[in-house]
Amino acid sequence: MAKHKIAWLPGDGVGNEVMEAAKIVLDTLGLDAEYKPGDVGWEFWKSEGNPLPDRTIKLLKECDVCLFGAITSKPKDEAAKELDPKLRDKGFVYFSPIVNLRQILNLSTNMRPCKAFKGNPLNYRDDIDLVVFRENTEGMYCGIEFHPVPDELKEVFNKLHKKMARFMDTPGEDMAISTRLMTRKGCENIVRDAFEYAKKHGYPTVTVVEKPNVLRETGGLMIRTAREVAKDYPGIELWETNIDAMCMWLVKNPQKYGVLVAENLFGDIISDLSAQLVGGLGFASSGNISDSFALFEPTHGSAPKYAGQYKVNPTAMLLSAKMMLDYLGETKMANVLSKSIAEVVEEGKYRTYDMGGNSTTLEVAEEVARKIERKLVKS
Repeated sequence: MAKHKIAWLPGDGVGNEVMEAAKIVLDTLGLDAEYKPGDVGWEFWKSEGNPLPDRTIKLLKECDVCLFGAITSKPKDEAAKELDPKLRDKGFVYFSPIVNLRQILNLSTNMRPCKAFKGNPLNYRDDIDLVVFRENTEGMYCGIEFHPVPDELKEVFNKLHKKMARFMDTPGEDMAISTRLMTRKGCENIVRDAFEYAKKHGYPTVTVVEKPNVLRETGGLMIRTAREVAKDYPGIELWETNIDAMCMWLVKNPQKYGVLVAENLFGDIISDLSAQLVGGLGFASSGNISDSFALFEPTHGSAPKYAGQYKVNPTAMLLSAKMMLDYLGETKMANVLSKSIAEVVEEGKYRTYDMGGNSTTLEVAEEVARKIERKLVKS
């Protein structure tokens, strides 16, 4: 019986190709695992009206972790047009499988390391070492939205808040409402995870990124909660900054920051900005973590225009696999993989198009695998 049971969800487009690259590397490391393939993504939306079939959720609950490729996601109206004609006008509404998975499995902590690799021509600076902690299940992505807005909802808002008065004459079909719902527990969990990480890895600061001067209630809750949590970590300084200023300061002085923490939308923004500072989404890995399960994925999309060309950079996927190995307790394998990736980047002999080269996805993975083999022989 295999030591680890891994749900294997390539998804759409280049997700299949970078997952193929990950398998080359994991096999070379000799990971003792059973890989359980699952169905997710655009093809299942079109054919079944569900991009995340129930059978896949059942599979995930039977595994230790999940490695996830990428999914295609389109606006509601566009998605409806691509449904199998037999399913149209049957009440099916598209939703993002990854957002849904985060909520179904309570993957509340999203961790996104952004570390510069020496020799990477895309680095903004070589001394960047950031980790973004993003609350994954609440905030602006909690999924509570309305369009058209029902009259009864308008009336409720009007009774509760005087600022609703100026919208009362606007027809419901001409309005849309998206809520930013945050709980004290959600704020506390993500901030504490950020502080625990900083403590374990020796970061001197944790920066909470918000906008409490405008988003007074939700932003205020996050800031107040962060200040309370910070009292339990006297050796780590809490910094507070607004999202707009943070974007400017990350570009200006990224080396001054280590661990950043934010709600869902703001975390999404600063993690993509941080990724670009160290080479772009081709280097952006992530972990979606709960108390009992974790899903690891590159943060890039499915890139349909490149699908089947084996053109995209697999490094983000390989770094996600490294995060998975750490989570599984396979620390030696994780370190070997990390060092092998760093060597390939620094040597610069194998580079995908985004780095100015012409190597394929699998050529990069195979070179990483050769580095791994040499290290395993020496050990």
